[in-house]
Amino acid sequence: MRLNENTKIVGKKVILVPYCASHVKKYHEWMKSPELQELTASEPLTLEEEYEMQRSWREDEDKCTFLVLCRATYEKNNDEIDALVGDTNLFLRVNDDEENGCLPVAEAEIMIAEPNARGKGYGWEAMLMLLKYAQINLGIKKFEAKIGTKNEKSLQMFNKMKFKEISRSAVFDEVTLMRFVDEDWVKWLDEQVVLQFENYKCEDLSS
Repeated sequence: MRLNENTKIVGKKVILVPYCASHVKKYHEWMKSPELQELTASEPLTLEEEYEMQRSWREDEDKCTFLVLCRATYEKNNDEIDALVGDTNLFLRVNDDEENGCLPVAEAEIMIAEPNARGKGYGWEAMLMLLKYAQINLGIKKFEAKIGTKNEKSLQMFNKMKFKEISRSAVFDEVTLMRFVDEDWVKWLDEQVVLQFENYKCEDLSS
């Protein structure tokens, strides 16, 4: 999504930056992991396919992604590649049903790929930051998350974020959770996270 290609969001523990071509090689190495392939329901890609995927994340208006940097590591050495620990994504659509009408909906994903970065609250903060970004900048009125039934940590995290289970799929072995963006939840979200925006430019982006 081009809307966020010049957006950097700074939190307490993490920094969110757009997915640039300079990040692709490290991301590609992450996704060779069978564990991450299973957790993200992903197929391994060639390096060239990964570059194509990065370009689609930048250009497609129904996708929004930020990579997650460990803020402490980045401020220590000013090296984004070294500080990269994961990514967080939204898939956007319009949901039309009789009860709620046309609602902008986003399916949310979070991945902390670096094993030594897990269990430190990075995924929690990064996901909250993305949800808040989408609420104020994309006008999202409903969030969904589809999580593997064995991924207990992610299920617990989204439950803690006040998402509710709405369905289970035996075929895909996953749980779908949902959260409407209402006044009470926005108030709760504002108590959890404050976004600090900065301008950002990928050195390798073409005009």
